[in-house]
Amino acid sequence: MPRKVELLPHDSTWADKYQEEAHSLTTVLSPEIIAIHHIGSTAIPDIFAKPIIDILIEVKEINRIDHYNNLMATLGYAAHGEYGIPERRYFSKDKEGTHTYHVHIFQIGNPEIDRHIKFRDHLITHPDDAQAYSLLKIELAKIFPEDVDQYTEAKSDFIQSVSEKINST
Repeated sequence: MPRKVELLPHDSTWADKYQEEAHSLTTVLSPEIIAIHHIGSTAIPDIFAKPIIDILIEVKEINRIDHYNNLMATLGYAAHGEYGIPERRYFSKDKEGTHTYHVHIFQIGNPEIDRHIKFRDHLITHPDDAQAYSLLKIELAKIFPEDVDQYTEAKSDFIQSVSEKINST
């Protein structure tokens, strides 16, 4: 069943929620973690976002993460394996049936790490692009209010164009 698209104005507590969750995740995954990052729209000031904190974790060896599924479950996370992205481990956490956290785990050196971080950093340092992204998200939420997958897919051209801009500089 498709999930509903809910966008909210930037909430300054998202950074605190990330910090608290990063601490909990570090407690469970500390033997594997190289670095942990707040990514996604909740990490970008002044733009609309789905109120889901996206966390990217860089680890030493991706295949060892599968052994942590039960420990992640103690934090309320469901394991989804690669979930469409090779060499990733994806976990989601829900509160009352609504996603609250997404954790994306990649082995150090995976190009997805760089892609996510560069996109976030670009939008933070280029407010015009960030606002264009925010306005696009608002329009797409009107078009796909009941289907987060379609909403996400519809953002891909914008994300690709920003990525090309980043890589050309």
